[in-house]
Amino acid sequence: MNKKDTKLRIEKLKKEIEHHRYLYHVLDQQEISDPALDSLKKELADLEQKFPDLQTIDSPTLRVSGQALDKFEKVKHKFLVLSLQDVFSVEELKDWQERNEKIASGNYDYFCELKLDGLTIVLNYEKGILKTAATRGDGKIGEEVTSNIRTIESIPLKLRHHKYQIPDFLSIRGEVLLTKKYFNKVNKQRIKEGLEPFANPRNIAAGSIRQLNPRITAQRELIYFAYDIKEDIGQKTHEEVHEILKDFGFKINPHNEYCPHIGAAAVYLQKWEKKRKNLDYLTDGAVIVVNDIGLEKKLGNIGKSERWMIAYKFPPEQVTSRVKDIIVQVGRTGALTPVAILEPHKLAGSLVSRATLHNFDEIARLDVKIGDTVIIQKAGDIIPEVVKVLKRLRTGQEKRVSIPQKCPVCNYPITKKEGEVNYYCSNKNCYAIQKQNIIHFVSKRAFNIEGLGKKIVEQLMEANLIEDAADIFKLKEGDLLPLERFANKSAENLILAIEQSKKIDLDRFIYALGIRHVGDETSIILARRFGSLERLTKARAEDFEDIHDIGSKVAQSLEDFFHKNKNIKLVQELLDLGVQPGKLKIKSQKLKDKIFVLTGSLENLTREQAKNIIRELGGKVSSSVSKRVDYLLLGSEPGSKYEQAQKLNVQMISEQDFKKMI
Repeated sequence: MNKKDTKLRIEKLKKEIEHHRYLYHVLDQQEISDPALDSLKKELADLEQKFPDLQTIDSPTLRVSGQALDKFEKVKHKFLVLSLQDVFSVEELKDWQERNEKIASGNYDYFCELKLDGLTIVLNYEKGILKTAATRGDGKIGEEVTSNIRTIESIPLKLRHHKYQIPDFLSIRGEVLLTKKYFNKVNKQRIKEGLEPFANPRNIAAGSIRQLNPRITAQRELIYFAYDIKEDIGQKTHEEVHEILKDFGFKINPHNEYCPHIGAAAVYLQKWEKKRKNLDYLTDGAVIVVNDIGLEKKLGNIGKSERWMIAYKFPPEQVTSRVKDIIVQVGRTGALTPVAILEPHKLAGSLVSRATLHNFDEIARLDVKIGDTVIIQKAGDIIPEVVKVLKRLRTGQEKRVSIPQKCPVCNYPITKKEGEVNYYCSNKNCYAIQKQNIIHFVSKRAFNIEGLGKKIVEQLMEANLIEDAADIFKLKEGDLLPLERFANKSAENLILAIEQSKKIDLDRFIYALGIRHVGDETSIILARRFGSLERLTKARAEDFEDIHDIGSKVAQSLEDFFHKNKNIKLVQELLDLGVQPGKLKIKSQKLKDKIFVLTGSLENLTREQAKNIIRELGGKVSSSVSKRVDYLLLGSEPGSKYEQAQKLNVQMISEQDFKKMI
């Protein structure tokens, strides 16, 4: 991007950020998520760093945040309520320590606190009695909200003390929060009353504090976590500040932790990145504080932020990026999927440069164009997808994408099936379809052939060694040795893995065939019902429809598959080559008909192992949460299924609970 384009981009970004900042901080409204806004701010900061002369006095990067409302009396803070500088990696955290060490030498240990997603409130006490409470406002002037704050029971109206002496004047900084549990309760009621649900717990917390009537605030289950004292009352460390706050009667976050060095702080971050979703309130990061108060004073502040503390942001679940191109991929069913090629950005811990747009109807709904700035997130915490276009950032140079008339791989005409949104390649022998079918066939849930991944499949197809799944079982070591990446040992290992995969459970064999509308769970249902491949292949649509969980669409798809000559030939060829589909292993009926959904990372089992155990004990595994689900098996860092299960009152169990159950 040249300087002229950069200047235009900076102006667009400033307007967009200020728009969302006003919505969020003044009107208590939100159009985009906090991580998405953070992503825009980071892009602006990076561009201003690259071209410092383009940074102007009105840039959001030079502001603290917020704007005082006129409806409350304004209060001037006795000290500046400064904001935090953000970092997004452990490397940046170490750079921060190195910068500090150049300013002030000393023994750097740290106190780590979860960064709470609430509303900052400053409490002022005189002779131990709460006198005033104010919002942060612009850092210098806030709004007085004392009457509302007095309704929060976690805030002491009169300080207590045992160990530490209360000074005549005391200023406390902390955060007002709302729990997820209460947030869900409020939204359920609002939906019942036909009202729009709140966007997030912070919006309710902020709205509650800004109520003119304290009685409304009192109805909200708000909590206050205190985390800082500005006055010098003899504290030597930041850890001691928290001890003093607790002594005075404040609620302290139990997950704050002393860390003797920056490496220990990194471990703390790693731990809470995984565990944070188990909390009953929102946190998007952690605050790393220099523990030594003497060092804090030497480090001081720079501009809008303190040097002695920094905010580490957990990998975001949403970020913004720009669409460089939109390409079309062909899947194993022949369906065409548009994919956005993006400027690379870190999302939920991994570098993302592509995101699915699902289908062309979705492109039209979102109105995505090449050149657009978009918000991306991980669908089901796995697949990146585009969820929103930031249209105000458009320059007029963006390009629309048209629906292709021919397959981008084989050039055959495109067709559209009645009642479906997808477009399909009309050539059943299209290279892309064949390739995706083979990749599906060897995948983990199917034949799970170690060493035979996507790149090797492509290599084998390009060398004309395989055309369909059956050809895999005809390979010899000598076929592989001339190929790049293959030596004697690797060729021997792959042939051995192929041989070992021939003995396979019936459900995995069914899944590997890639029958339309037949996924993981349907394959298991079919294996249980029919017990053998022979009985399955002879069944008709009506036989399939007799099964409780199978509808007419799936039943017809199964009949069509097993009565097509091409598929009959493939299945027979696999059997002739030594493939042996065995019966599904059922050890007991302990979990008979119980439906489980899994979310998050389990400590002692892989998700696949847990699923296999459930199935072996007669249970079922669902990929989505519904009222029919009996249990949500909860690992660390659960996804959106956790919130869905909460709303539907699905019973949640830990890995320990699951072990006891089985």
